[in-house]
Amino acid sequence: MTPADTMRAPADHTITPRDIRFDTTASHGRPWMGGDPVATAVFNALSMTFPDGERLFMDAVRNYRDQLSGKLLAEARAFIAQEAIHSREHVGLNAGLDRGHYPIDAIETEMRSRLEFLRGRGPMAMLGVTIALEHFTAMMADMFLDAPDFWAGVPEDLVRLWQWHAMEESEHKAVAFDVWREATRDWSPVKRYRMRVRIMVISTIFFTSNICRYSAKLLMADGMGSWKAHLSVLNYLFGKPGLFRKSWTAYWDWFRPNFHPWDHDNSDKLNRWRATFAPPLAA
Repeated sequence: MTPADTMRAPADHTITPRDIRFDTTASHGRPWMGGDPVATAVFNALSMTFPDGERLFMDAVRNYRDQLSGKLLAEARAFIAQEAIHSREHVGLNAGLDRGHYPIDAIETEMRSRLEFLRGRGPMAMLGVTIALEHFTAMMADMFLDAPDFWAGVPEDLVRLWQWHAMEESEHKAVAFDVWREATRDWSPVKRYRMRVRIMVISTIFFTSNICRYSAKLLMADGMGSWKAHLSVLNYLFGKPGLFRKSWTAYWDWFRPNFHPWDHDNSDKLNRWRATFAPPLAA
């Protein structure tokens, strides 16, 4: 298998790092997700996982750059650049959280401990978790770009931050997956499939449980009781509006033996959004 054989994106597909900075001060000290404290806690929890998580994704792909060439190597470089800028902007968003009020230090310590454990498992484990979590981000990104009512009451610059992030996640949704396919080109199809299933099951358990727990901790710091906080977060994620539930069909596609992220071709939607975000490119 050659690097070109791993890729199924449209022939004219491009990945463009956009060096955009957002004013996130509107999130400081208040429930910025349309006044909804539960939604705000969930999105703050998601944002808290991004800087360190995206650094892991960058390193996971970077570990295999010497095995790449041509278009896939160029896409890997663009992936790393996009994720670096995403990390920077979410550091800015997270800076608005009151560390004296919320248990941010404890959450970050736990999260970084888990990521260090994963790094200790080696490059393939890092890449495997990356492709699984990139599937999650691609699922959510597609919903963020397709649901204007979802952002009702959210300050414009914060909406643009999440939509920009979603657009670029959609652009590079297959890069880590294609790098993984190239890195495992000598594996049997059965071995590949078993690994994909195993890492998705494990990643699903940890990702969903972590977001639930971190969100609930933020709500509890604001005075909400433990049971109410956990149930409210579960309802937001799996009930109404169903941040995770609405993406469940795309989630199960992962378990098809011949799955590829570009089986869901949303390039027409991407092209519409690209016209919205056209600032100077990143170096």
